[in-house]
Amino acid sequence: MSADFASTQLSHHFLIAMPGLEDPVFAKSVVYLCEHSERGAMGLIINKPGDLSLKHLFEKVELPLTRQDLLQSNVLQGGPVQTERGFVLHEPMLEASSDEKNNSIYASTLSVPGGLAMTTSKDVLEAMANGSGPQRVLVTLGYASWGEGQLESEIGENSWLTVAADPAVIFDTPIEQRYDKALSLLGLQAWMLSSQVGHA
Repeated sequence: MSADFASTQLSHHFLIAMPGLEDPVFAKSVVYLCEHSERGAMGLIINKPGDLSLKHLFEKVELPLTRQDLLQSNVLQGGPVQTERGFVLHEPMLEASSDEKNNSIYASTLSVPGGLAMTTSKDVLEAMANGSGPQRVLVTLGYASWGEGQLESEIGENSWLTVAADPAVIFDTPIEQRYDKALSLLGLQAWMLSSQVGHA
């Protein structure tokens, strides 16, 4: 199992919903996979805006948000699990260390191999509030998760396309264009997929 699994390891990949995936949470979604192992997978939907602005989120946690580039940003709906909890996807922020492995400067950070970092501790918001935090960020409430073998099964059922993630899609592309931009990484456009709906 592990040798086969290594060839399909999808951390730092996008999952792109196929048109036949009609679940309202995941329809036309792009998910950034933060973690994928034999035990399952977790990721953040990067193209579903929520009702809350970053400014209001910061007010809720009693922090000032002074960064002009973030004031109009929306908090995204990251997935259906733990929707009251915040997740900050950002470029790695590493402290200098003589240790062999790099250590994040935040209390609770998952470093995605070869990719970005996801922090759930409040200290990243405090850093963002005082201007010292990561410059390129995406903030969600909630996340998406799959149990052992579940994601592989859904990919086998033609529910998802996969492609290596490009941070520019997350940080530099308007939310409403991220689905099409992610598809373009595969050389595809949405109209090309319609004929494949419902086919295994």
